[in-house]
Amino acid sequence: MERAHSLLLSEAACSQLAEHQRPQFIFEWLNHLKKLLPATDRVDIKQNQRRLIEQLSGVLIGSPGPPTRWLLAHCVALLYRLGDPIAASLFVDRCHDIIRSKDDSPSGLPTRLAAMACLGALFEQLGRMLVGSFKDTLTSLLKAMKSAESQGRYEIMLSLEKILRGLGASAVPCHRDVYKAARACLTDRSMAVRCAAAKCLLELQREAVFLWTSELENVATLCFRAFEGSNYSVRVSVAKLLGTLLAAAVEPRQPTAAPRQAGRGRSSLEEVMDLLWGGFLRGGAGFLRASGDMLKGTTSVSKDIRIGVTQACVVFVSTLGGSWLEGNFPAFLSLLMELASHGRATQTPGDAAVTRRCVSFILRSTLGSLLGEKAQTNAAKQLCFAVAAQKPAIDAALTDGNVETRVSAADVAASQHMLVCCLQELGALIQGLGTTAAPLLTDSSTALVDTVISVLLHPAASARLAAAWCLRCVATAMPSQCSPLLDRCAERLVALKSSPEAVAGYGAAVAALVAAVQHCPLGIPHTKGMVVLSLAEDLLRSASQNSRISLQRTQAGWLLVSSLITLGPAVVEHHLSRLLLLWRCVFPASLREQEMELRRGDYFTWQVTLVGRAGALCAMKNLLLHCRELVTDDIISRLLTPLACAVALLTKLPALLRSYSSSVRSASVVYRLRVYELLSLLPPHTYQGTSSAPPLLPASMVFVASLSSSLFFLSISSFFSFPDSLVFPPCFKSFYLFLFCVIFSSLSPFPFMKDTSIICAGIRGSLGPEEVRSPALSLLSGALESASPLLRCLAAEGLARLVQAVGDPGFTVSVSLLCFDRLKTARDAASRSGISSPQHLSTCLGVLFTLSQDSTSPEVQAWSLHSLSLAVDLSGGLYRAHAEPSFTLVLRLLLSAPPTHPEVHQSLGRCLHALITCLGPDLQGEGAAVSSLRSSCLVGCGVMQDCPDALVQARAVSCLQQLHMFSPPHVNLAKLVPALCAHLCSSYLCLRQAVVACLRQLVQREALEVSQHAVTLVKELPRRDNTQLDVTIKEVGLEGALFTLLDRESDPGLRRDIQETLVHMMASSATSGKLGHWLKLCKDVLFPPASPSDCLAPVEARQDDEEADAARDDDSSAFKARSEAGGPFTALRWATRRFAVQCVCRIIAQCESADPAHFNMALAQERRLHESTDFLVLHLGDLVRMAFMAATDHSDQLRLAGLQMLLEIIRRFSAIPEPEFPGHVILEQYQANVGAALRPAFTAEAPPDVTAKACQVCSAWIASGVVSDLRDLRRVHQLLASSLAKVQAGRDTCSQLYNEATATMETLAVLKAWAEVYIVAVQRSSQKESRNRMADLSVSSSLANRSSGSESEGAGLLKLVQSDLLTLSRLWLAALQDYAMLTLPQENASQLPATGGSFYTAETLNQARAHYSSSWAPMLHATSLWLHSTGFVMSDDAPVNLSRPATPTTMGRPGGGAKSPDDVNADTLHLILGISVEFLCSPHSDDQMENITSCLRALQALLDIPWPRAKIGSDQALSVELLSVLHRLMVTRESVSVQLAVLDLLRQIVTATQEHVREKRHSAEVDDGAAEKETLPEFGEGRDTGGLIPGRSLVFGALELCLCVLVRKLPQLSPKLAGTSPTGAGVVSILPTVLYLLLGVLRELTGNTHTHTHTHTQAALQALKSVVTSPMSRQEKSRGAWRLLLRSALNTLLGLWDAGTQHAERPLHTISLLTALTVFLLSAGPDVCTVEPLHALCLQRFTAGMDAKDPLVICLCMLAMFTETSSPLSVLNVAIKLIVIVIVFAGQTAERSRPQSAEELLGVLEGVRAMEALVQAADESQRAPLVAILFPVLVSFLLDENALGSAPTASRSLHQAALKDLMRLGPQHSAVFRSLIASSPALKSRLEAAVKGNQESVSAKASSANPAAKSSPSITLKTNFL
Repeated sequence: MERAHSLLLSEAACSQLAEHQRPQFIFEWLNHLKKLLPATDRVDIKQNQRRLIEQLSGVLIGSPGPPTRWLLAHCVALLYRLGDPIAASLFVDRCHDIIRSKDDSPSGLPTRLAAMACLGALFEQLGRMLVGSFKDTLTSLLKAMKSAESQGRYEIMLSLEKILRGLGASAVPCHRDVYKAARACLTDRSMAVRCAAAKCLLELQREAVFLWTSELENVATLCFRAFEGSNYSVRVSVAKLLGTLLAAAVEPRQPTAAPRQAGRGRSSLEEVMDLLWGGFLRGGAGFLRASGDMLKGTTSVSKDIRIGVTQACVVFVSTLGGSWLEGNFPAFLSLLMELASHGRATQTPGDAAVTRRCVSFILRSTLGSLLGEKAQTNAAKQLCFAVAAQKPAIDAALTDGNVETRVSAADVAASQHMLVCCLQELGALIQGLGTTAAPLLTDSSTALVDTVISVLLHPAASARLAAAWCLRCVATAMPSQCSPLLDRCAERLVALKSSPEAVAGYGAAVAALVAAVQHCPLGIPHTKGMVVLSLAEDLLRSASQNSRISLQRTQAGWLLVSSLITLGPAVVEHHLSRLLLLWRCVFPASLREQEMELRRGDYFTWQVTLVGRAGALCAMKNLLLHCRELVTDDIISRLLTPLACAVALLTKLPALLRSYSSSVRSASVVYRLRVYELLSLLPPHTYQGTSSAPPLLPASMVFVASLSSSLFFLSISSFFSFPDSLVFPPCFKSFYLFLFCVIFSSLSPFPFMKDTSIICAGIRGSLGPEEVRSPALSLLSGALESASPLLRCLAAEGLARLVQAVGDPGFTVSVSLLCFDRLKTARDAASRSGISSPQHLSTCLGVLFTLSQDSTSPEVQAWSLHSLSLAVDLSGGLYRAHAEPSFTLVLRLLLSAPPTHPEVHQSLGRCLHALITCLGPDLQGEGAAVSSLRSSCLVGCGVMQDCPDALVQARAVSCLQQLHMFSPPHVNLAKLVPALCAHLCSSYLCLRQAVVACLRQLVQREALEVSQHAVTLVKELPRRDNTQLDVTIKEVGLEGALFTLLDRESDPGLRRDIQETLVHMMASSATSGKLGHWLKLCKDVLFPPASPSDCLAPVEARQDDEEADAARDDDSSAFKARSEAGGPFTALRWATRRFAVQCVCRIIAQCESADPAHFNMALAQERRLHESTDFLVLHLGDLVRMAFMAATDHSDQLRLAGLQMLLEIIRRFSAIPEPEFPGHVILEQYQANVGAALRPAFTAEAPPDVTAKACQVCSAWIASGVVSDLRDLRRVHQLLASSLAKVQAGRDTCSQLYNEATATMETLAVLKAWAEVYIVAVQRSSQKESRNRMADLSVSSSLANRSSGSESEGAGLLKLVQSDLLTLSRLWLAALQDYAMLTLPQENASQLPATGGSFYTAETLNQARAHYSSSWAPMLHATSLWLHSTGFVMSDDAPVNLSRPATPTTMGRPGGGAKSPDDVNADTLHLILGISVEFLCSPHSDDQMENITSCLRALQALLDIPWPRAKIGSDQALSVELLSVLHRLMVTRESVSVQLAVLDLLRQIVTATQEHVREKRHSAEVDDGAAEKETLPEFGEGRDTGGLIPGRSLVFGALELCLCVLVRKLPQLSPKLAGTSPTGAGVVSILPTVLYLLLGVLRELTGNTHTHTHTHTQAALQALKSVVTSPMSRQEKSRGAWRLLLRSALNTLLGLWDAGTQHAERPLHTISLLTALTVFLLSAGPDVCTVEPLHALCLQRFTAGMDAKDPLVICLCMLAMFTETSSPLSVLNVAIKLIVIVIVFAGQTAERSRPQSAEELLGVLEGVRAMEALVQAADESQRAPLVAILFPVLVSFLLDENALGSAPTASRSLHQAALKDLMRLGPQHSAVFRSLIASSPALKSRLEAAVKGNQESVSAKASSANPAAKSSPSITLKTNFL
């Protein structure tokens, strides 16, 4: 097919193809030509135009199919427009000849249709250039239409539409002729022709003024007739036509001619609506027929007409726009209410229901989508006024006055329909507005709540239920109103329970309000549930007392019970026993009693009984829906007896209906529906036989035993015994089918698999006993010939599932033969289209292929193709062998099926989708076969995209989405994306869903490309067809269009897909160059740029302006049009704005992991000068403004999002410095904004969740350190202080608006915020103290000046908290105690206080757990810090008022018992330790890292206090347990901060134990009076045996933790330590492990210098020194073993040189090992170091160290060796021998090779210093030999006067240092000095020459200096003290 991609058609290639491949080849060539012509040079087009016209003409006469002819027409017109248009008239004449020809052959019709299409396309493209041929063309088309069939009429209408579009005003003379032709087609029997005629007239009305003036009534009547018997597509097209004409009549687009005689001018709204309502009430009939129907009292208006009129009314208002609706809504509403109350519209209950639905649809479609929030609020006021206008009629209907004052039943009926429509729309508006509708409730002029509640007393039940629903919407939108409304309605219900209307109305209102709680996260007080249940029980008990209100009380009682169960298990579990008692009372005790009661009672008794039992069944259903965890096997067994009686009564309902007729009919329908609803929700095991059933009551056993078989027959018989006159058959049938599925799925031992069809999904697995198969087969086979297409579809698929479920080959063959026999004998479409079986695939496919090509019956084609799609789905991978012929078939039918039968195209779309799914990833292949299949897929999708049916277009989009998923490179996004964007504003929901789902998938990989391709849509569309969406895409891209669409849509799935699409687009481009675009987009969504001054003005000024505007306005200006020039976004709703805020938060999070310049102002400003990139920190002002606007909005949800955004801003930007003002941060300038955003959240009216979030923001703001001024700090502190006062006041003083758990949430949020503030205050205070200590030691005063501001801030913050600290500490401890109790396991639940805790109630225990889990950690840390500050001394002063009474386990509070202070302290300590250990043992995820850190810091603070440290140190089991927890934490956490905190805690625990051991040893010394420690008893672990028991030994646990740390950092240390610990004393038993670890660490550190610093090595050496110098080495019991172990360690250390030869060139390697060796020499004692061969090896290592190339090795080695000079003499002798050799060797080396660098010089000098230190440390008798060695070395460093001038700097420095040392040391050791000079003349002469040269150089410097310098002092300062 690649050969089709050329400008000219490759006729040779086409002729080589098979017959069935040529149409596809030609279609692909035309498709390519369509894209190629606009890109080809005009000269080339003219050169090839003649040849192209010949080829296109050949295609024209070749009988092209519909898609090909449309593409052909487009290419012909495009060719003439881009090439030479002169010859177009010749082609037009040729088309005329084809149309006029009398060719009746099968190929003649497609050719004529193609000629018609070419005419339309030519006139559309060339326009007035062909105006000369217009009349001939019109004459030909109109003449042809007289004898044309449906396809011809359809194509003629499409061509006329295009001709009118192309000619515009030039076609005015022939408008009447076109109008006459279109009139006839508008009522054509073909639905496609009606649609085409409507589109033609829609195009005609652009220029034909008479359509919406003089002919308006005729066109309207014609449209009404077109609605009759129409489908959805026709109704949409005709409604668009009619609505557009009516809108043009009200607001003409162009001035009408004044002198027109038959016409009329502008129509009024009343006239237009009268015209519409006339169609609604009388239909499309003429006057005589309508009058006759009126006389007969019947109506002939079909539902289709009324639905079409409704859609036309919506189009009418939408065309006029939201501004018009705002200004004319009162009049429009009045006209709508007239329709709703008209007698002809509500003659029967069915008519009334349709009318109400139509009026409600008009209101919802206009008010819900065209108006912004402010206009919707005003519309709600008008609706409220309309409801209030009916109040006099309600009052009059309820009064018992005389006949004159009473209202007629007709007036009551009329008012009820008006009220239902108004109240439903009012509720929808309020629910959409959310908390922004709060001013409506406080507006005294509307009195909304009073008005709605007054309708609860209406005589009509529908009005009462609508009022109850409206109250439910109010409660859902504004949760604060739920509890007051509930109290009010409950009080009125009790007060008026003798009135039937009041009981029914207020009962429904209470039930609606209670049921609304499930949608309100804040809930209602728990006690309300008890009130509701008591009300219900009272109503049910008193129902039999007064027969006049028995029915209402029974209904209301069970309604209240059902609503109560929706509150969930937390409420229902307390009342379950009472509910079971109610259910037991309403049903007979057994089936026998059920039979007995059938013999008695009258119609009223049975009516009440059925209503009551239906209510009870509804309550049971809610129990299964909302409290599934409470439905145990025991509860099910107790419900089985009522269920058995309920099912048994189903079989008696026909007898009751025969006895009592219409009296019990509606009650029986509801009862039957409730039974099926309940049975469909029962657990599957309920339907399994008695073998698994528990021993139950006899009736229950009968029920369970018979349920699996008899229920099937019972349900079938009851289903087919339905009386025809029942009201709710569709609802009933749906639940019957669902129950049918549940029963069959429960009979199957295999899992219930998901499927699209309800009845087919039920038949899976083994079907059960044989007696079940027969009725199922008869049911399905009978339904195969049903007149209903849906039933035939279900029966066909059900028969296939039945064959699969039975699994019997004989049964399969019999069913297949039955199907084939039916196909042979049945000739009607109903029979043939119902048979499909996926078994015997090849045979089945042959039959389906044949049926699908039967063009004589489109219905047979559609159903056979549907069956084929099912076969493909069911066959899976087995179908791939049949994929190629299936593709060929589908593509051939797509290219040939007429557009007048969209159902065929829909089935073809399903087949193509199934085939693509079947092939799957195989479509990525590169073979010829795969390429051909892929090409077929693309061609098929292209054909379906051009189909006018929306369902087919949606299927095409889904197919392309599948193809993109399996083979992305082969889907052309440049073509696909604009096509998708063009459908974003489609009126078809299915198409919008498919488009957005496809976009969501595309942007996950190619977001930037999708955004770029979307803009091309605006360039391609004609200018006059531009919509608001196109303008939005042009201005703000596809992202802005998606935001607009999100604001309009109400479908939850579609909204979710739009949001995910935006998130993916933002994730791909927000940090890669489009950051500013996204932020501006979100800012425009949040507050449109119509009035930017309002957004930037201060809060106070804006409030003043609003007050001034309010004073100037009057009530008549309630409706104002929105400004249309404010940008692409105008008055978006709160949900969309909240999503925009969430998007900004996502952008901030994305930037955090991107470029660091996003959070660095200086770096961002610098890079912005050189780059074109954008950074987030540069938009900080916009971010703060957006957060402020959101946080101060009227919508609570938006406020929460704004506060969360403000929190993110504080966390990310608080530490960023301000480059222009050093010492300040960039957030300081926004302090006022933050304070103003937080202040409204702390008012009394603020919801608890908003206050809780604001507390979190407050603590983050204070903790951030941004606020430096104490006055500013105090402002935010006052907000927290007011919340703390509210907490202290308790819940008794506040209004009970929400659930008790919300008070817990708010209280804990306040305490958590205070805890975080206190933690920060303490940290700043400690930092201040450390800075003060540094300032005392420092000479510089500038540091102290710079830190004074932050110091005063830290001290001020701590002072602010200090005043409330005692109160806070008690509250923190109480909250921690609550949390500890709530974390007890389930088996210890009996220990929980019966009345609840300090901040939670027993009833809300489960809800409170989540709040405690998120708040306890900072309070734990703060409590530990407070105890640390007090030294663990808790004062009993200043008692604290808690919100609940103190529990018996209260710690340290007044009145808590006679506990001693130590007991109270011990309880507190164990509480903190218990909470910490319990959490650290099982932290759930990495999200808990903050809590882990808080626990560790709390424990650190505790262990810094002497009393807890002593308690922990004395309790070894507790210490070991803590170490076990820390070890587990170390193993499971990678965080460095956590590991450091764990090690610090380890040190503290070991220190505490050491202190305890020291204290015991000291006590023993004092008690025994002994002088020697060796005579004291042993303390510590091990003692005489030395055994360390794992799990009980603190030492073992500490070593285990250390080993864990070291192995995690140095995995090479993992040892095989088994058998390496010798027996002996306890301290000796751990020494091998310690030495092994230390030497192993030293080995790894010296071997890998790239990843470890010098600090690590120093720590290891320090630890080695601590071990070697331990006093335990001097104890007599362990001295011998200790010495042997140290020798072994020294031997290992000496061996590290051999192991590290490859690292010998590294200086740090040698230095570290030499330093470690020095530690042993100076600290281990002579018994360790003087033993051979260790002594010789030590000498060898030091000698070898002098060969190092780096002189720093020698320097640092000498420093390390002589830091200790107090070693024993024997050890020092060894060192002397070593150092003398080393230094003499170094001196000789330095004499031979003078130092050339500062490092070499430093090495030599440090060697000299070491020798000096050795001299000082040696004994008097040994000093002379050492001095005799040192002096020659120093003399050898001297230079004579000749060499001194030319020597390098390092040599001169060495000369001067050696001379100074000689001058200093000579007088100290004069005898040795003289003897050396006397014995060595060379030394003497060298020394004299050096002295002489030095004097000359000093004299030269003095002579060259200033003569004035001679008078300067002889002593000069060498140190610069500045």
